Amino acid sequence: MQRQSTLVLDIIQGKTMVAEAGRAYDMSASEIENCVGDGKRGMENAFRANLLDVKGQSEHQIKALQEACDEAMQELRTRKKLQSLLGEDDKFLKRSARD
Repeated sequence: MQRQSTLVLDIIQGKTMVAEAGRAYDMSASEIENCVGDGKRGMENAFRANLLDVKGQSEHQIKALQEACDEAMQELRTRKKLQSLLGEDDKFLKRSARD
């Protein structure tokens, strides 16, 4: 596996040519091309998995922010309701909003 990884990286980076690698690794050109194809697919899958992780983290952060916003709105409604029940004017709400 390590040998194939090194081979694929050397070819992708342009450090070696397929024919040259075939001689060095005692493999046919089609075997090497298969290894390169497998390596590319593996890298694509790794990038895709990383993007899914980032997406999941973003969705989690959005959900947490939405919950915090909902809590703040509920608190504001509760304060307004309490204010109306106690008969206080808008000065109290404005003063507490600044604090």
